[in-house]
Amino acid sequence: MHRRQLSKILAGAAILTTLAQVGYSQERFPSRPIRLIVGFPAGQSSDVGARIVSAKLSEELGQPVIVDNKPGASGIIAHEFVKKSAPDGYTLLLTSTAPLAINPFLFHKIPYDSSKDFTPIVLINTSPMFLVTATESPFNTLHEFIDYTKANPGKVSYGSSGSGTTGHIAMEMLKSETGLNAAHIPYKGSSGLITDLIGGRVQVGFDAASSIAPMLSAGKVKALAASSGERTSRFPKVPTVAEQGVPNYQALTWAGLVGPAGMPPAVVEQLNAAVNRSLKNPQVQKHYESVGAVVNGGTAASFNQLISQELKRWGPAVKASGAQLD
Repeated sequence: MHRRQLSKILAGAAILTTLAQVGYSQERFPSRPIRLIVGFPAGQSSDVGARIVSAKLSEELGQPVIVDNKPGASGIIAHEFVKKSAPDGYTLLLTSTAPLAINPFLFHKIPYDSSKDFTPIVLINTSPMFLVTATESPFNTLHEFIDYTKANPGKVSYGSSGSGTTGHIAMEMLKSETGLNAAHIPYKGSSGLITDLIGGRVQVGFDAASSIAPMLSAGKVKALAASSGERTSRFPKVPTVAEQGVPNYQALTWAGLVGPAGMPPAVVEQLNAAVNRSLKNPQVQKHYESVGAVVNGGTAASFNQLISQELKRWGPAVKASGAQLD
């Protein structure tokens, strides 16, 4: 009797365990709110885009997608937080070029591995940078700027929104490709850079379309080149760097959605499909078009490939620049 009772108890426990596992695996996703971590302060362009996309994603998923800002340390705080989160799809991260593709080379010690610690879900948008100068400057094309700089070695300076930013490293890429000698003047953000550009205190500067577009539209600066592979629809008259004799040059800023490493493929697929549908919304497309960006979407695999390519693209440029932030 004792053995029979023990066998029944063990069999019952096995059935309950199986049922629990089946119930867990078949739990509808999402069944509760999702947190979207943003590594920048509220109100910045990344945050604004995240809130527009999250609102549409909430509609697609039938659950709130709540933006949670965790700014600081060039996005490192947010990325470390998500790395340590459960890979269940309920904690996601809006990542971008600088924290994922530049930080690994900019900091000696960084608490995450861009290639291993995150699950790529979808690329949201890409955006060019523009090499701009004051409207009164003596050059109107990239060729003229290069010729002027080579004829005046050591006399030309360029600005960026900060050491190690995409604008800084993009210019270092250009210097490396063309042999230019120009001194770097870092600013604390785009506003100081644009002010000194307009005032002629620095000759040129690379900055993101979201910062430069209003100044270009108002005629306060002029663009010498776009860093993208193709001309932009917002400023189709601005030729690319590659068009002007620097083949294969491309330096885009981008934003995408990732989660912690080890997310279930079915959850990744569901989130990817929902974001792709959200990106087709006219309100979302209008927002990105207004800041000079291109809405992308696509598969998780293509985003993973982009991340790998971007690490190879930005890494050597960061090293060549000598920029270090720790």
